[in-house]
Amino acid sequence: MRDWLVEGAKHVWRPYCQMKGAPDPLRVVRTYGARIVLEDGRELVDGIASWWTACHGYNHPHIREAVRAQLDRLPHVMFGGLAHEPAYRLATRLARLLPGTLDHVFFAESGSVAVEIAMKMAIQYWTNRGESGRRQFVSFLGGYHGDTLATMTLCDPEEGMHALFAGAMPAQHVLALPRDRTDVAALDDFLANHRAAIAAIVVEPGVQGAGGMLFHDAEVLVRLRDLADRHDVLLIFDEIFTGFGRTGSLFVCRDSGVTPDIVTISKALTGGTLPLSAAIASTRVFDAFWSDDPRAALMHGPTYMANPLACAAAHASLDLFQDGSWVGDVARIERRLRDGLEPCRGLRGVVDVRTRGAIGVVEFDRVVDAAALCSRFADEGVWIRPMGRVVYLTPAFVIGDGDLAHLTDAIRRVLAARD
Repeated sequence: MRDWLVEGAKHVWRPYCQMKGAPDPLRVVRTYGARIVLEDGRELVDGIASWWTACHGYNHPHIREAVRAQLDRLPHVMFGGLAHEPAYRLATRLARLLPGTLDHVFFAESGSVAVEIAMKMAIQYWTNRGESGRRQFVSFLGGYHGDTLATMTLCDPEEGMHALFAGAMPAQHVLALPRDRTDVAALDDFLANHRAAIAAIVVEPGVQGAGGMLFHDAEVLVRLRDLADRHDVLLIFDEIFTGFGRTGSLFVCRDSGVTPDIVTISKALTGGTLPLSAAIASTRVFDAFWSDDPRAALMHGPTYMANPLACAAAHASLDLFQDGSWVGDVARIERRLRDGLEPCRGLRGVVDVRTRGAIGVVEFDRVVDAAALCSRFADEGVWIRPMGRVVYLTPAFVIGDGDLAHLTDAIRRVLAARD
């Protein structure tokens, strides 16, 4: 029998990877709970829940059965001109979970696309209101909003991953997050001077994720809402990382007391089983598209938008959130991560150790060798993939205390061995 990895490696282009000379990826044959099972029989404790998606653990029986039942009825149908119950019920369910009038759900497949849709919504909102010059965005240093061309312009230009594409798309305005009076005043002045060109402010509320796992308080969001209202620009929350319990709140926008005009969600929406995302607009935004003029419609439609299988998975994931047990699990994980990672503070090069909800971070003073560390972690029986200057944990909420200890012990051992 031919080796599937050897044969396929001639054709597969892997993500975030210099293909020439890169080590082979680990061969996965099965997943369950917080575990990844390799072809050679080893089991790795997954510390990052497949980029934060598998919040309920892998292969959860409730989600699995929901998808299987939907597969028997209706795997997929186009969403243009047709409707199906899973999507319409899911839109209703999401609207009820979100604050204010965030009632209008536009489905897509990936987080990056959801952010692009939100950008299109914001630009066309102003165009439909007769202000066609408002086509630019304000985002923030330390932020990350995706890898597609338009979303790259919102990311921190110093983050490095997207530097190659500088100038490929019109640049946006990436400013300092308003954490203090100086930054608030600078943003206030900027909006006052550029209001006629700005469509929206875009921010990851509470935690800037892939840009460095940087935390900020709800007061920052209050300031952004105030500035957006004062200068009459839209406010977009990118909750693709923070949504669905990761920070300890189901949604940051729900518990912070700050409601954006548009929110984007994805990642844990389906519990890490199938791709699904959404850009969810307030009635204020939606009403600008409600018109007798067909040109005022939002002309966008991903081929697999509102895929019934993905919607069924999302319903099952929301069922699991509905029972409330995740709240105690996230609090437990936060305590365990804080206690387990704190000893790393004294290691060479470590500048900070921080936790929030089911997020644990060890930050270094420089970019780490992610590939080397990833390999050493695998030797310790854990799957942890550092990025930039941080080694981080975002485990499944169902992870046991023993597996959590395994993760934090492995981090301490591997990082200490660098000294």
